[in-house]
Amino acid sequence: MAAAVYHGRGDVRVETRPVPVASGGQALVKVLRSGICGTDATEWKSGPIIFPIDRPHPHSGHVGPLVIGHEFVGEIVDLPGGPVDGLAVGSHVASGAGVSCGRCRRCLQGRTNLCERYATYGLNIDGGLAEYVAVEVSTLVAIPDGCELDHAGVAQPLAVGLHAARRSRVVDGDRVVLFGAGAIGTFILAGLVSIADADVTVVDFAGERLERALRLGAARTVPVTDRVADDLREVLGAAGADVVIEATGAPGQLDAALRIVRPGGTILQVGLPAERQELDVHRLVMNEVTIESTLAHVCSDDLAPALDILARTNLGAELVESVHGLEEVPAQLARLAAGEIRGKVLFDPTRTLSHR
Repeated sequence: MAAAVYHGRGDVRVETRPVPVASGGQALVKVLRSGICGTDATEWKSGPIIFPIDRPHPHSGHVGPLVIGHEFVGEIVDLPGGPVDGLAVGSHVASGAGVSCGRCRRCLQGRTNLCERYATYGLNIDGGLAEYVAVEVSTLVAIPDGCELDHAGVAQPLAVGLHAARRSRVVDGDRVVLFGAGAIGTFILAGLVSIADADVTVVDFAGERLERALRLGAARTVPVTDRVADDLREVLGAAGADVVIEATGAPGQLDAALRIVRPGGTILQVGLPAERQELDVHRLVMNEVTIESTLAHVCSDDLAPALDILARTNLGAELVESVHGLEEVPAQLARLAAGEIRGKVLFDPTRTLSHR
């Protein structure tokens, strides 16, 4: 089969690999759509950071070049254990990609994304930028009727956004400021709109991203200019925001969030700054502000609701920029790393015929 294989910094190759074999508790999935995200682009440009090309992962034991791809959907073509939880051979499914042990303290608390032995297909275990992938059945959810494959292809990152929205503690009536309207910011916005009747202001550079945010439910947008802080104060008034979500990772943004959140409010940090950041701890403590963070998603809680959102809204059409064959993976990773992709790029491995 054809597969996109990570060998190291700037080195992803489309190669021929054996079709994997599903073992007990797994399903063999014929991949129909697979995506790339900022993590993939960072690994391609600056890694290896996560990809274990030179050391075994405690869950997978994987060492060496890795088949990437942690955002994928497809059709079950082999299910050694037989039908389970409504899934059978022929089922169209989305994968949450994260594998947890189910036994450690965090798993027993339902926080499977913090499992002591957590591993992710495409990051620690051979993933779904390939014609076939063998995955744990526990990571799979059936794609609902009426949800197009291109739209279902963004279910995993939407689950991440939905998990983040829940971590923000947003409730009806909250005034929310969301910094960042890129892909992850858009997924968080969709999550916010789905779980609460909140007043959401989205901040980003003027243009297509802010226009999309308005179409997807933002009450208003504020473009980044030299007076963005003044513009936000005009919107929020003296009270400030109940919830501020920082989804850019840009320098100084966490401290900026602290300056507009109201006393007793919540800040959710999503973006990952490249360097250590300064924070006004005096303001943080004196205003009793809560800072939350978010990581990945909880498959059992977030993936099915994400698919439901995609089945009943236009989010997928808003975000999916284009669909390519696997041979385009290296070029599209370079585009993503250079900031040239505004939405989501997907790949259809069934289009890749020359590597079989």
